[in-house]
Amino acid sequence: MEVLSVSEYLWLFLLYSFAGWVLETAAAVIIQKRLVNRGLINGPFCIIYGFTAVMLTIVLQDMDGPALILFSGIYATGVEWISGHLIELIWKERWWNYSGLKWNIGGYVCLPMSVLWGVLGFLTVRFINPFLLTVYADIPEMVMKIAILGVMICLLIDVLADLILLTARNSRMHLTGWVSAKHTFSKISLQLGRGITHFVEERIRKAYPNASRVENKKIKSDIFAEGICFEKLVFLFVIGAFLGDVTETIFMKLTTGTWMSRSSVIWGQFSIVWGLGIVLLTALLHKYKDSQDRYLFYMGTFAGAAFEYLCSVFTELVFGKVFWNYSHIPFNLAGRVNLLFSFFWGIAAVVWFKLLFPRLSAWIEKIPLQAGKAATLILLVFMIANAAASSIALERYQNRADGKEAQNVIETWMDEHYDDARMKAIYPKAVQVQKKA
Repeated sequence: MEVLSVSEYLWLFLLYSFAGWVLETAAAVIIQKRLVNRGLINGPFCIIYGFTAVMLTIVLQDMDGPALILFSGIYATGVEWISGHLIELIWKERWWNYSGLKWNIGGYVCLPMSVLWGVLGFLTVRFINPFLLTVYADIPEMVMKIAILGVMICLLIDVLADLILLTARNSRMHLTGWVSAKHTFSKISLQLGRGITHFVEERIRKAYPNASRVENKKIKSDIFAEGICFEKLVFLFVIGAFLGDVTETIFMKLTTGTWMSRSSVIWGQFSIVWGLGIVLLTALLHKYKDSQDRYLFYMGTFAGAAFEYLCSVFTELVFGKVFWNYSHIPFNLAGRVNLLFSFFWGIAAVVWFKLLFPRLSAWIEKIPLQAGKAATLILLVFMIANAAASSIALERYQNRADGKEAQNVIETWMDEHYDDARMKAIYPKAVQVQKKA
C-alpha cells in the first residue's frame, strides 16, 4: 500500500476542496441564476470534497473498475449522509433535501447522486490523482510546502472564525444580558460579532435558499439512556463487540474445526470492528428500523462491506499487519472484503434491528439512572484502556519482529506479559505487511 507524504495529502485536499467549491458554485449558478458561495466556510473551499477525495485516495488505491466506482459511491454517500446530519445538528437547518427523488434515504442521500459520486471517485483515484501528484513533484519542494502551509493557515483561521461566530450566534441572547452600557468595548465587539454573524448567515441563506429549519426539542427524562444517546451507544458498543467476537469464534470452529481467538484486544473477548459496526448501524439507520427486511439487508450489506474495508486499510496503515485476508474466498476485493461476508453484514442488520436491538434497548433503559451513568463511565474507561494497551502490545509485537529492543518500563512489561507466543494466540490471523523498498 502506497503512503503519500503529509504535504502531498494536503495538496490534494486543498485542490479538491477548491474544485468542489467550483462545482457547487457552478451548480448554484445554473439552478439559482446567480453567483453564490456554496461552501461551508467563507473562502473558496468546499472542505467536504477535499476530505472525501483524500479518504478515497488512501482507502481505495488497491481497487479499480466497477468495484472502485461502487465503493467510491458508498464512501462519498456516507460522507454526504453524515454531513447532512451534522449541518442539521449545528445549524438546525436542512441545506439539501432529495426527498423528491426516487431511491433516497431520509432526503439526505439518493441513488442518482451516489452514482455521480462513484464516477467522480473513480476519475479521482485513477486519473486525476496521478496528474496532480506529477504537478506536485515538478514544483520545488520548499515553494510547495510554504504555499500549502500559508493556504492551510488561512483555511484554519476561516474555519475557527466560523465556529466562534456559530457559538456566538447560539448564545446571542445570553451575551445580550450581561453587556452593559458602561462596557463600550464589549458593546462594540458584540455589534461587530453580530454584523459578521449576519453576513455569514446571509451568505448561507443565499447559497441554500431552500434550506428548511429543523427544531430538535429535548425533553428531560428520568429514564437512563432513553432513545439513541451517548450512554446507550457505549453499552451497545460493548455488547456488539462481545457478540461479534462470540459469533466469529463459533463460525471459525464450524468452518475450520478449530477454536481460535477473534478478539481485537488483549483483555477480554471483544471485536472492535463489530462493536463500531453496531454503533454506526444503530446511529445511522435506527430511524429506518421499521423498514422492510430487504431494505435493511441492502443497506447493511453495502455499509458493512465499506466499513470492513475501511477497518482493514486502517489497521494495516497503523499497525503494519493484516488481521484478516479473504483472498482465498471467491468474489473478494484485495482480500479485505468478500461478497459472502458482506451478506453477513446485511443479515446482521436485519437481525439486529428486528430482533436484538429492541430487546437490548429496553433492557438498557431499565437500568437505574445513577447506576447506568456509573456503569457507562466504567465501561468507557475500560475499553479505552483496553484499546490503548492493545495498541502498545501490537507495536511491541511488530518491533520485536524488526529486532528492536524495549526502550522503557512499559515496553519491557509488555515483552514479559505479552510475548510473541501469547500475541500469536490472541491474533492468530495477523500477518506482517511486507514493506516496500
